[in-house]
Amino acid sequence: MSGTAAEVLRLLAERGGTLAVAESLTGGLLAAELTGVAGASRSFRGSVTAYATPLKEQLLGVDGELLAARGAVDAQVAREMAEGVRRRLGADWGAATTGVAGPDPQDGQPVGTVFVAVAGPDGDTEAAALQFTGDRSAIRRASVAAVLDLLAGRLRKSSE
Repeated sequence: MSGTAAEVLRLLAERGGTLAVAESLTGGLLAAELTGVAGASRSFRGSVTAYATPLKEQLLGVDGELLAARGAVDAQVAREMAEGVRRRLGADWGAATTGVAGPDPQDGQPVGTVFVAVAGPDGDTEAAALQFTGDRSAIRRASVAAVLDLLAGRLRKSSE
């Protein structure tokens, strides 16, 4: 994973871009992966770990009606988390993770259901719906890898 985190940070630094992340099920693992790369402070602004559903609305600006209707494990929630952290932390890019690491289902979603999203400076926000297997730790690590892959892909495209 750290290879992808290093690539993301290198691509951001080459453009003078910045990143902020919003995490739920990953609980800070994404921020830890990024800050584990030397020189991360050039591009990484910070993170919000909004583990409790109400914090997604209060800190990140996720629509409360959306949360009430669909719960926190949802593609649109992931999009709004990425957009909200980008806006609130003043970054060019925002990335977000939300999902169910287990051991129990949540919001009617089975364990391993994950949504990741990336919001860019072009106003385009992309989300991916994923299904992982394994224990809680494996699902959380796979979620970090998935959002970093999505972000790296978007950064590569934006440089073309």
